[in-house]
Amino acid sequence: MTDDRPVVAAAASERGTGVRQHEVIPEDAEIRLDRWFRRHYPDLGHGALERLLRTGQVRVDGARAKSSDRLQPGQRVRVPPLGTLLARKADAARPREPAVAPADAALLRACLLHRDDDVLVLNKPPGLAVQGGSGLLDRHLDAMLEALRFEAADRPRLVHRLDKDTSGILVLARNARAATKLADAFRHKSARKVYWALVAGVPKIKRGRIDLALAKSGGRGFERMRADEAEGKRAVTLYAIVETAGRKAAWLALMPLTGRTHQLRAHCEALGTPIVGDGKYGAAFLTGAVSRKLHLHARSLVIPHPSGGEIAVVAPLPAHMRESWRLLGFDAEDASDPFADA
Repeated sequence: MTDDRPVVAAAASERGTGVRQHEVIPEDAEIRLDRWFRRHYPDLGHGALERLLRTGQVRVDGARAKSSDRLQPGQRVRVPPLGTLLARKADAARPREPAVAPADAALLRACLLHRDDDVLVLNKPPGLAVQGGSGLLDRHLDAMLEALRFEAADRPRLVHRLDKDTSGILVLARNARAATKLADAFRHKSARKVYWALVAGVPKIKRGRIDLALAKSGGRGFERMRADEAEGKRAVTLYAIVETAGRKAAWLALMPLTGRTHQLRAHCEALGTPIVGDGKYGAAFLTGAVSRKLHLHARSLVIPHPSGGEIAVVAPLPAHMRESWRLLGFDAEDASDPFADA
């Protein structure tokens, strides 16, 4: 999974009708239409959705659709005014949010880097999936967000994602307005995000630009990105060597300019220096006491705030990367930005 992917699609309104047209984003590709609604309109019941589909009020690219239809990036989903349906749903008796285990709630709250009325920023620990999937059951971040509601009317909303084993900065919106503005910032690249990685080997050029199109391969659960200039989607990453441990390993700063699935991991492999601990892209592991966990961390973020100004946050390294930095003699407190002039 990519390391900077919007979750909420922007919506355009049909003037004077209250109808909204949502463009399907790449991260919603191949999901069923009913699941798309559960993701973006969680308060709309399945029965109500089926009625809207039967009467043609919900359409995909202007055509009638079924709940089982699978969506493709760039398609447009027509959503009629839902006020009455959502109010009826809110008034009806419905199950409470599943309880979050006290240990999980404490973990998430300890990960908070920023909190205000519109935005939460977490330092996501490695090993915690952002959303559910095969074999993940209910222990993923999205199932725990009730623990971060605090006094807000709504539970927080995801606006982008990180791979399960990637640690670092993850942004949550505390209301619908903030979710739309934050997702727009990620989609239109006004969010500036820098990652730190430990890679096996040292790139031949100290700093550069990787411009390599990527395409998906492998089946569900075995997804992998491959270089494919003919059929892939353009993917661009800036990289810079911060420090090296001889020719054995390098500390890289990475700044993605696009947000493709597994982009940083695939680009580091293509550079000839796969990320340490990445069993899917290069299977690079260092000898000695260096951890075999993935060494990829979303280190810093500057993003426009939904209410004006900007948010700037820095996430401390997770324990296994902090220890690897110590073993290799790297200064984990180095706060310099090699892309300041980019």
